[in-house]
Amino acid sequence: MAPATPHSNLQVEISNRQILKIALPISLAILVPQFNFITNNIFLGHYSQKALATASITGVYYLIFAMIGFGLNNGLQTLIARRAGENRPKEIGKIFGQGIYISLIIAAVGILLTWFVAPLILSQVLHSSETANDAIDFLKIRIWGLPFLYVYQMRNALLVGTNNSRYLVSGTLAETIANIGFDYLFIFGHWGFPEMGLNGAAVASIIAEFIGMFVIFIVIHYKGISKKFEIFNHMTWSSEYAKQIMSISLPLVFQLAISIISWEFFYILIEHHGQEALAVSNVMRNIFGLVGCIVWAFASTSSAMVSNIIGQGRKKEVQSLIFKIVKISTGFAIICAGLINMFPGLLLSVFGQNQAFITAAIPVVRVVTLAMVLMSFAVIWLNAVTGTGNSRVTFIIELITIILYCIYVYVVLEKYKLSITVGWMSEWLYWLSIFGLSYWYIRSGKWMGKMI
Repeated sequence: MAPATPHSNLQVEISNRQILKIALPISLAILVPQFNFITNNIFLGHYSQKALATASITGVYYLIFAMIGFGLNNGLQTLIARRAGENRPKEIGKIFGQGIYISLIIAAVGILLTWFVAPLILSQVLHSSETANDAIDFLKIRIWGLPFLYVYQMRNALLVGTNNSRYLVSGTLAETIANIGFDYLFIFGHWGFPEMGLNGAAVASIIAEFIGMFVIFIVIHYKGISKKFEIFNHMTWSSEYAKQIMSISLPLVFQLAISIISWEFFYILIEHHGQEALAVSNVMRNIFGLVGCIVWAFASTSSAMVSNIIGQGRKKEVQSLIFKIVKISTGFAIICAGLINMFPGLLLSVFGQNQAFITAAIPVVRVVTLAMVLMSFAVIWLNAVTGTGNSRVTFIIELITIILYCIYVYVVLEKYKLSITVGWMSEWLYWLSIFGLSYWYIRSGKWMGKMI
């Protein structure tokens, strides 16, 4: 193994500049699926409130699979970053090749579940048969974008883990522009295209995901990254490397999957409160996710940098690194929360709804913006746990928190039928629990003996 030197291209230093250098391009990459959701919902809000309401169910459903890919991405990124910190570039290509194989297998499973299992579940749990039918039709189209999204996410893991996150921007811009353009064409039927409404958003997103994947592929090839890490020399199946990836990624996949499944459970309970409540909550998810893109970028940076400096043998510096990232992330969230609370009506009006809708949504905005601030530091600590290689601990933290979350939303929304404003306070419980457990684990030092 080559000695750790601060001048290596693959090794990181603990500084605000290094944090921002990694985090800002990641934020744009994470913005892709979220911006697609937001763009779709802005167009659908102008199309009809029914389409906007249905999109809350379908959006969170697809997000379940997107987060499964993100969990695999995080595990792959942790391993790649560790090998980068150890200056073992040849191992990176081998790990990446197996990540592609595994992601495509998961995508195939997701497609089968969506076509043959999801319709049975949605038709039973949703009170409105019209909403259920619209959601099922949408998802049977939308799910075909999953293989493109997963390959895109695996390439993101390669770029972030090898300290090349600046190259993520090109794929992000290409996908975002494509999504806006095709949404305009397919939802409303402009320029001779058929008016597809809700399903038009599904078609637009699939095309956009393919374009984003293709552009990142071109960038990696022409920047010489493929050659440097011998990516295409290691595209045969290896049970050894697949086992390494699954050991780190599976707990993360389950963690993120149950997290978003619990959110789908939340939206199903919201649907029982009526179409307007569902539409309001869909807008809240978009607002939450917009700020969350930056916060999750800092979280991903936390995971990658923690793993990298541990690979350099600098375990004692982990906590000081976390505090640096928390300071930047939380400062950003506070500024965003303040601006949103100053002009909530202006932001809500973008979704094309009436004044009654905006009036109903503003109290929920107040609750959601505080949750954003809580998330801004809690998620950094959670991803630091992932960066130590202890993804099983991350899963346990998530599982405990989700149980508390689901109990809360069921009691508040279903049993006592309180307002959705009180229901959204579940996010406070969620992020405070995540923070408390993650902070305790890192401070305990129990992770220091972990090897991956």
